[in-house]
Amino acid sequence: MEKVLVTGAAGFIGFYTAKKLVDLGYEVIGLDNINDYYDVNLKYDRLKELGIDRNEAELDNNLVQSSIYPSLQFIRLNLEDRENLPVLFKVQQFDYIINLAAQAGVRYSLENPMAYVDSNIVGFMNILECCRYNNIKHLVYASSSSVYGENDKIPFGESDQVDHPVSLYAASKKANELMAHTYSHLYQIPTSGLRFFTVYGPWGRPDMAPMLFADAMTNNREIKVFNNGEMSRDFTYIDDIVQGIIITLQNPDAKGNGYQLFNIGNGSPVSLLHFIECMENSLGITAKKNMMPMQLGDVPRTWADTTELNQLGYHSTTTIEKGVDQFVQWYNEYYNVITNSN
Repeated sequence: MEKVLVTGAAGFIGFYTAKKLVDLGYEVIGLDNINDYYDVNLKYDRLKELGIDRNEAELDNNLVQSSIYPSLQFIRLNLEDRENLPVLFKVQQFDYIINLAAQAGVRYSLENPMAYVDSNIVGFMNILECCRYNNIKHLVYASSSSVYGENDKIPFGESDQVDHPVSLYAASKKANELMAHTYSHLYQIPTSGLRFFTVYGPWGRPDMAPMLFADAMTNNREIKVFNNGEMSRDFTYIDDIVQGIIITLQNPDAKGNGYQLFNIGNGSPVSLLHFIECMENSLGITAKKNMMPMQLGDVPRTWADTTELNQLGYHSTTTIEKGVDQFVQWYNEYYNVITNSN
């Protein structure tokens, strides 16, 4: 049984990825520092779905066995912990690393830039060093569509120039790609960077549009519609994202040079106003819209060219209507929200 470390395992994408890997027969250790960037209760509830006891998971550097999955364990640890992370690598002898832990959020990077340096730069460097000294077969790591900045060429392709990030978050992800390239070149570590495009679905992050909109709409508040609604996003459902992660993991050298980048998106951008319409239909509520100007660090549109990953068997199959319906069903169950049409 091959062993995988999934960092960010209490996070949105990491939670789903860990579960899928276990279902596929891998041995998995999930790692997360469970910071308070957003409600930690949601993070612990995701872990509960994986059979991880909260009381044990709250202890630092404590390996917790899942009560549901015999091949799953969890440890609370910071990526930038230069003492304990190398010990974990040495003891566990991982075959693969899927690094999904990061300080997320474009807008938050305007308020707390050092959090991005600590987690996304120092933490990622620690991961690379651990890979270097522990014979890791393949490092898969989260990049972001934000690296494309205000790219004029659409759809966004992996070979496009990404030298003009418009947020520190984007700059930190671009830095990860450059750092990974260096380690692939110097130490022959196969690395794959995944440029995620606007991931959504059940168990999603509270700071993302679906949760923000659902919370406001069900509590009779206005939703903030930036750039006066003239925005579009390549919304990608979580199941499709995880499919792309697994395909990438299993193809460590698809491009033949040990270093690769892939877009993971739906490949079909959706206007923000249509997304809001889907939310209205699923919730049975008409949104009160507060039209606002574009925010600093934001971009007007994203659109993934997924041709390179498609060639490995990836196909995004979830429509925005179906994905929003499934998100709203989970939201109503999780928050026990009773909604009525206006």
